[in-house]
Amino acid sequence: MGSDTTGVKENKMGTMPIPRLLLSMSVPMIASMLIQALYNIVDSIFVAQISENALSAVSLAFPMQNFMIAVAAGTGVGVNALLSKSLGAKKFDTANKSANVSLFLIFINWLLFVIIGLTMTRPFLSAQTSVAEIVEIGDVYLQICLIGSFGLFGQVALERLLQSTGLAIYAMISQIIGAVVNIILDPIMIFGLFGFPAMGVAGAAFATVIGQFVGMFFGFYFNIKKNTDIHLDFRDILPNKDILTKIYAVGLPSILMISIGSIMVFGMNRILDGFTTTAIAVFGVYFKLQSFIFMPVFGMNNAMIPIISYNYGAKNRARIIETIRLSAIAATGLMLMGFLAFQLIPGRLLLLFDASEEMIAIGSIALRIISISFLVAGFNIVSGAVFQALGNGMYSLIVSVSRQLIALLPIAFLIATIFSDLDKVWLAYPLAEIVALTLTIIFLKRINTKKLNF
Repeated sequence: MGSDTTGVKENKMGTMPIPRLLLSMSVPMIASMLIQALYNIVDSIFVAQISENALSAVSLAFPMQNFMIAVAAGTGVGVNALLSKSLGAKKFDTANKSANVSLFLIFINWLLFVIIGLTMTRPFLSAQTSVAEIVEIGDVYLQICLIGSFGLFGQVALERLLQSTGLAIYAMISQIIGAVVNIILDPIMIFGLFGFPAMGVAGAAFATVIGQFVGMFFGFYFNIKKNTDIHLDFRDILPNKDILTKIYAVGLPSILMISIGSIMVFGMNRILDGFTTTAIAVFGVYFKLQSFIFMPVFGMNNAMIPIISYNYGAKNRARIIETIRLSAIAATGLMLMGFLAFQLIPGRLLLLFDASEEMIAIGSIALRIISISFLVAGFNIVSGAVFQALGNGMYSLIVSVSRQLIALLPIAFLIATIFSDLDKVWLAYPLAEIVALTLTIIFLKRINTKKLNF
């Protein structure tokens, strides 16, 4: 499947001018990420029309869904970095093997979350709230998403193979098709249109799962028909120790780093539940809205990682530095736009989710305060991707742990305990981002001295 690679032709990641290369690879990824963010928002907009408890239930499910995405995306980052570095170093056998092993990892990761879905969803939700209706709604939603997660793991893995070989346009197409299917099915399955039964929150979950399976199918098709840098072969999917070690040396810190977000959200939900369940709904809406700002940055990161990894394998320092510089400038600009939106029209954004007066009052303050952190978050996010691309994913992990567990959660808990003031709790976000910025600068200086000295 696919054509055999000889390595005669130089990959564009080693030859194309960096501004044009970064733009050509970023635009399709940013577009696909925006579509993904859009369907996340649309999903919650429809759920909010059911009830505020339904919106809160989906918000409480988010940490577990985020953990699932962490495993998928982190594994993809590991495969991406190894594959791109191997292509840059002309090690085509290693590149091929890493691509095929990723097919095996799809199945293993899915099995893990089937087990979690069958055994842990209700206790997980009950640990965050005592409201029985919210737990019941969330349990139905989360079980469907976890047990049906094969499409998610397949979609992410196959899109990362396309991205790591410079075929971002096809990754974008597969992701957009999956997202559009999700958006179309959401109202049909939630409210029971065109003869479908009204399934409520379960309909939102089924629409998500179906969209992921469609995206996976197209990702597989494009890898078979368009990707000439790798040769997918199901007879060669079993991993060896060396390949797994290299994939998860980069991937595991990435998994842990994203998973830390799940711990943070879980902890914040518990803190917010001490004030009102409306605050939990606000927090869930914030994550949906901020995805529209952060996703483009993550999309650019997905384009940046293979460029840096490839040129690190080729020992081309000038191309690495230029990629980092341009990415940091672009990310900061994107985050500034998000900051302005959250400062100027928070109420209008919240009204998209059928927000009550109480929810608007709480949420407007929350969005304005949290968005202060956006001013430096773009630089921190790009730097984290640089660490991963150069094989120092542990630096990203340290920064993420420091931001979310050592700084944000304790600060939020102390403010809630000492001041009993919900509005002040949101200050934990900008304060934690300053901690992250300090560590990021230290690690970037170390990377520049030790890794890029060639």
